Amino acid sequence: MNTDIENLFKDKVIGHPAGLFVLFFTEMWERFSFYGMRILLVLFLTAPLIGDNPGWEWPREHALALIGTYASLLYLTPIVGGWVADKITGYKWAVIIGCFIMMLGHAAMVFETQFTLYLGLALLVIGTGFFKPNVTSMISEMYKGKESKKDGAYTIFYMGVNAGAFFGMMLCGYLAENIGWSWGFGLAGIFMFLGMLQFWLAKDLFGQIGEKPSKVHEVELPQNINEVSPTEHNPTEEKLNPFTGVDKILIVLSALGGLLYLFNDPMSKVGNVNMLDFNIGGMDGSNVTILTALVLFLYLIITRISRYSKIIRDKIIAVSIFGIFTVFFFAAFEQSLGSMTIFARDYTDRALVGSSAMIFKIVDLILTVGPLAIITWVLYLLFKKTYSKIPYSNIVLAIAFISLWGIVIWKVNREFSKDATDVGASWFGILNSFFIITLAPLFSKWWESKYNPSAAMKYGLGLILLGLGFGVLVMGTMGVEQGAQTASVSMFFLIFAYLLHTMGELCISPVGLSYLSKLVPGRMIGFMFGIWYLAIAIGQKAAGTMGGMIDKISEEHGLSTFFLIFTLVPIAVGLVSIVLNPILKRLMHNVK
Repeated sequence: MNTDIENLFKDKVIGHPAGLFVLFFTEMWERFSFYGMRILLVLFLTAPLIGDNPGWEWPREHALALIGTYASLLYLTPIVGGWVADKITGYKWAVIIGCFIMMLGHAAMVFETQFTLYLGLALLVIGTGFFKPNVTSMISEMYKGKESKKDGAYTIFYMGVNAGAFFGMMLCGYLAENIGWSWGFGLAGIFMFLGMLQFWLAKDLFGQIGEKPSKVHEVELPQNINEVSPTEHNPTEEKLNPFTGVDKILIVLSALGGLLYLFNDPMSKVGNVNMLDFNIGGMDGSNVTILTALVLFLYLIITRISRYSKIIRDKIIAVSIFGIFTVFFFAAFEQSLGSMTIFARDYTDRALVGSSAMIFKIVDLILTVGPLAIITWVLYLLFKKTYSKIPYSNIVLAIAFISLWGIVIWKVNREFSKDATDVGASWFGILNSFFIITLAPLFSKWWESKYNPSAAMKYGLGLILLGLGFGVLVMGTMGVEQGAQTASVSMFFLIFAYLLHTMGELCISPVGLSYLSKLVPGRMIGFMFGIWYLAIAIGQKAAGTMGGMIDKISEEHGLSTFFLIFTLVPIAVGLVSIVLNPILKRLMHNVK
């Protein structure tokens, strides 16, 4: 294996092995397709049946119930996908399998029927499970023995994630809103296919890296300092807290209850099929099921934590508290997937004329062409280093980029030929990726300085910034009449909200997994990583459920009240995090 690693590091691009950039582009095209489809989903489902670009005209509550379940499952299947890769397929083939299944999912959605939509979403959930955990695992294997370069590798890889999201939302969204939904869904599938093909044709570059299943499950997390197995210090420590029969029963029951709720919620609303059609004490079966599952799961966690030694117990309690904060964060932050996209379409003034239209076109041109030119230059550097080793993979990448440039030129020419412009609702989705790319270096320098805040302070600051972003929308919607289905709020409110939300994300998202890896003993990382994904999944589902209340709350209290809830709750939870800072520091036992 070391020979393969050394061979990879012989051909460097910007100081890193060429193989990293093969993974960079694979991830970029996967994120292109994923985010390109994701931004369309709520718009397509809730668009009027009659019009220039008809959708399905679902009630917003129904659309967000389905989207919440879909988004939640995306964070659960990687737990299974990582296990399959470790035991059966290896990381490399898991990535290829995941890409292929996701490509089929995007292809199914082109047909715009209920069956193909559900089939497409199911395939995307399964494919993501194979893909998501195993690309990062390959990076981990590539950099074994070269840990000092790993942070830089993840920074580059993270740029690929955001570049893909940026171009996917911009171009799939543009085609879908201006030409037809099938064009947007289809473009996502085409680039998913090209991403799979270029990785498959380049797989020999990695040698045996990612080829054979590991004997020990490894979950790659940034800044994992648990390099030494606890058993080297205490040979009996592995036996301190084995899963008991009761633990296993609780895991099965809580998992079944959670999955039943996840599937029943959209089925009962969209298809009028209620698997939990009963009442207990005036509470409907769906709520009874999810509350029972949560109680069983909390009992499992509490009883397991109580069986650890004091220091480990304290650290896991700290991780669990951060997990609760994570649920609240994603429940609000992921409104970008639903209610904020609806707000962009129905309540935002997106029609620009005269000088305003020209300024927007120029800004949009710079935003599009600038990043694409930089990434094309990276492709050229990769081609120079690997043209003889993986020529066919490079040809596929070249075709992908020529196609991308063609679509961009067509889009720019089409927009500049018009006197006015109607900014697409999906366009606002690119702001998060743009702000991450521009602000991430500043936040990184902050975390490396002597003013680096503690974990609790970062969480508190992130949640407060998130709440303030919604506070901006509260101010923007104060003039919207109660129960109004449309309005013309200035787009600057939405842009400023996305800026504050991204700043909040930069305080929390990269931090959570890093602290988990530092606080949890090496033998428990796989289990706690699964728990962490579960916390995000709960937040995703909560985001869909709460976002689905937009019509009801707007009708009864006004749109500003809807956004006020998302202002006050994150700020309150953020203040709790800050107040708990001294306690959490003690629980973390000097882990920084």
